[in-house]
Amino acid sequence: MFKKIAIGVVAVLVLFAGFVATRPDTFTVTRSATVPGSPDIAFGLVNDFHQWSRWSPWDNVDPNLKRTFGGAESGVGATYAWTGNDDVGEGQMTIQEASANESIRVKLEFIKPFASTSTTTFTFKPADDGTTVNWTMTGDHNLISKAMCLFMDMDKMVGKDFEKGLASMKTAAQAEVTQRAEAEAARKAAEARAAEQAAPAEGTPAVATPAP
Repeated sequence: MFKKIAIGVVAVLVLFAGFVATRPDTFTVTRSATVPGSPDIAFGLVNDFHQWSRWSPWDNVDPNLKRTFGGAESGVGATYAWTGNDDVGEGQMTIQEASANESIRVKLEFIKPFASTSTTTFTFKPADDGTTVNWTMTGDHNLISKAMCLFMDMDKMVGKDFEKGLASMKTAAQAEVTQRAEAEAARKAAEARAAEQAAPAEGTPAVATPAP
């Protein structure tokens, strides 16, 4: 009896493994949103890892998250490593390509809770009411991740985080737009005051310059 049960279990496992093997070898998750301001604002929020705390959906999940910045200050070669609780795990990101105000490609490497590597890309396109940001992650499935995807919807799970991150990016971009508008208004006001101070007082006769 035990032998028959064991053979049955093995057969089920073989069938299950065979079915898992037929699942897609790659995955793609993508979300987009329109954020305030010109493309350089959204681009700057992504191109500098120091800015990710303002909008990343994972950056504030663990209040004790340990962050390590390396490589270039921003752009190609910049790195960001993190170590946190079970919700954020451990990993590193590296900016591999950056086309000013147009696109950014990031290599995403997870160490914990399981090792994996994927590619994240951001594109930025001018829109009537701001900038359309497209956030896409692609990668390869191994047998374990294929099996996991039978019990969870990766697009919904990761896509939900992308949507949250893009919503936060809207807030951060709007803050930048407001700050720039205030700075421009202050600059114009300063120029106006300087012009008034430089102009002759009203009613004061101009002093003629004596002829040589």
